[in-house]
Amino acid sequence: MKLLSRVVFVGAAAVVFAAPSFAQQDYPHRPIRMIVPYPPGGPTDIMGRLTSEVLSKRLRQNVVVDNRGGAATVIGAEMAARSPADGYTVLVSSETTFAVTPALKDKLPYDPQRDFAPISQLTTQPYVLAVSPSLPVNSVSQLIAHAKANPGKLTYGSAGTGSANHLAGEMFKHVAGIEAIHVPYKGNGPAIVDLIGGQIAYMLGSISSLYPHASAKKLRLLGVASAKRSATAPEIPTFAEGGMPGYQVSGWNCIVAPRGTPPQIIKRLNAEIVAGFNQPDVLERLRKQSIEPVAGTPDQLAAFMKSELTRYRKLIKTVGLTVE
Repeated sequence: MKLLSRVVFVGAAAVVFAAPSFAQQDYPHRPIRMIVPYPPGGPTDIMGRLTSEVLSKRLRQNVVVDNRGGAATVIGAEMAARSPADGYTVLVSSETTFAVTPALKDKLPYDPQRDFAPISQLTTQPYVLAVSPSLPVNSVSQLIAHAKANPGKLTYGSAGTGSANHLAGEMFKHVAGIEAIHVPYKGNGPAIVDLIGGQIAYMLGSISSLYPHASAKKLRLLGVASAKRSATAPEIPTFAEGGMPGYQVSGWNCIVAPRGTPPQIIKRLNAEIVAGFNQPDVLERLRKQSIEPVAGTPDQLAAFMKSELTRYRKLIKTVGLTVE
């Protein structure tokens, strides 16, 4: 009986210790939640939905987008950081979460480097300057002149106080030498709606979120904040061509998991992202929107996020931006 008890105990222990291994081999055996810390309609939401399509197809399991906007992505990022590290919660976000907000705020409910396991960078894309159709300007230089003729009267929108395009707007004011009033929203989508409606004068944002509205004649794009014109929208001049050299801003997206997610799961997700983002149909969809796919390794993403945090700290110091 004693021998039998020992055999049963050893067998039970083997099952207990093997369970995580079997669970990882069977991964994923249920739907995955993809937190996007923005409301629907903005560039990161667009990227999250594309990424969910890619992973759903390749993993043969539903990947469900869960929009948790607010507080310059802090709400959604904190939720992701505190989720179980079992591979069934991931976060798709932007430079706001991992560089801008941490550079602005000393105290956050999450640590951008310590609380997440990097999976892969996804994309990068240039910012564009968009204006309301009601604003009587047709170039970057005309907008600057109009702002100087009406000091402190123009308004510009962003995805929220402390967001990446809030900083981009402050950088624009600093370089152009103008005054304008910042109007924060709970995401890019609501800001774009008010821009189209004329409630705000202009905003800076990703080309993927603003170009479709410009194509529909709902707003005007005055400049692209990159070194050369966009292949997708070659009619839009660069800021340098519009009389404002040296202003270059781009956005990026990445996918991460809560810290402690098993390395085998991180490896699997990374492999599927890299393979999926190199499929011809996905590449075509991205390039039609002037989005550059940059899927890579977790180590590359970790190094990139660290360098971006350093860069944004320097930019914020230059501009003098502070957040309550």
